[in-house]
Amino acid sequence: MCTIRDAHWASLFSVPWNRKGMVKTMREYATQMEAARKGIATAELKKVAEKERMSAEELMPLVAEGKVVICANKNHDCIDAEGVGSMLRTKINVNLGVSRDCKDYDVEMEKVMEAVNLGAHAIMDLSSHGDTVPFRRKLTAECPAMIGTVPVYDSVIHYQRDLATLTAKDFIDVVRLHAEDGVDFVTLHCGITRKTIEQIKKHKRKMNIVSRGGSLVFAWMCMTGEENPFYEYFDEILAICREYDVTISLGDACRPGCLADGSDVCQIEELVRLGELTKRAWEKDVQVMVEGPGHMPMDQIAANMKLQQTICMGAPFYVLGPIVTDIAPGYDHITSAIGGAIAAQNGAAFLCYVTPAEHLALPNVEDVKQGIIASKIAAHAADIAKGVRGARELDDRMADARRALDWEGQWACAMDPETAKKIREDRKPEHDDTCSMCGKFCAVRSMNKALSGEYIDIL
Repeated sequence: MCTIRDAHWASLFSVPWNRKGMVKTMREYATQMEAARKGIATAELKKVAEKERMSAEELMPLVAEGKVVICANKNHDCIDAEGVGSMLRTKINVNLGVSRDCKDYDVEMEKVMEAVNLGAHAIMDLSSHGDTVPFRRKLTAECPAMIGTVPVYDSVIHYQRDLATLTAKDFIDVVRLHAEDGVDFVTLHCGITRKTIEQIKKHKRKMNIVSRGGSLVFAWMCMTGEENPFYEYFDEILAICREYDVTISLGDACRPGCLADGSDVCQIEELVRLGELTKRAWEKDVQVMVEGPGHMPMDQIAANMKLQQTICMGAPFYVLGPIVTDIAPGYDHITSAIGGAIAAQNGAAFLCYVTPAEHLALPNVEDVKQGIIASKIAAHAADIAKGVRGARELDDRMADARRALDWEGQWACAMDPETAKKIREDRKPEHDDTCSMCGKFCAVRSMNKALSGEYIDIL
């Protein structure tokens, strides 16, 4: 077990954690989906509508139908609600959390704050070591972004027992614990079954299963001979998620971990089952996202997005990348941004960021920044292509500022103004109305002067 060194972590235990006390008012609905189906415009729905430049009347049927989810656990009081759906702005998720080799919760919290400041819409706590409770509760107590977890990771940690000794009830109880703690969405690998074991053996994928949660469920089934508890007891999970308004993110245990496994039978068969589970969740008013690839050649991405939309009836698609080549370790924030832009243009609603440290190490603060910026570029480019309301406004303002050689105006439009300013200051030009690349050969400067009838001095 890791030790909690600083007072602000220890203080979380100084007052009893009263989960029920966090629920301040009685609601006429259990979930955002149920509210929408009843014609109730929740505070969260109104906020999302305002952000997306929609009316509540436009947004409500999309939530009722499951095409938009508003991940907002009723115990997450400080959440700044966001909507996730293909017709809305593409959202960005950031994966964080401690591991046995990197176990400083304070460093992870620094990454969280950096991620929120950079505009991340969701934080997934993927901690796999130590006492995860205080960090998770701190996130839901202080972080305005959506908070996600993968309860199967925490099951081994929570019980401090080997995987094979855990029971189905143990796994389900951890789902409830995370729901009580205020987590907005949980990734559950419900779509693999004992049939998947035979498929993996038969089809001999290059990378087998690369999903950490999926591999744990697979290993548990192999060791115990039992069915996947997240699939077998799905109705019990739905009851928990309905009670706390937790969105289920249906994990893709069989997502391809290399180009060679893209769109294979294991991936597609699991997707079909995820579509069936989506329908079952909607029958209980439980919101659903569906997770997707993974590593995939560029020419397969659009087809995969359309296939998911059909099989899962328009439920928001949450993709990792996709990573479009396997040979760029250290640059996978770029390979995933390429795939993410294509995916989002073709219907993906939620991009899980990938950092330069992917496949190599736990990301540091700078890796987190680079991963977020790359994902934001991909998301923004896709939103422009899709014609999302207001998506191009800043681009048009940037063009105006560049035409006027208005550097302060450019910083105001920039996705990362700090980096932009630093580059210019580092290579400051002789004349303020130019950059050090072109100097007085600047096309913008020359055209401005020519069109205003001024003399154009070059030397």
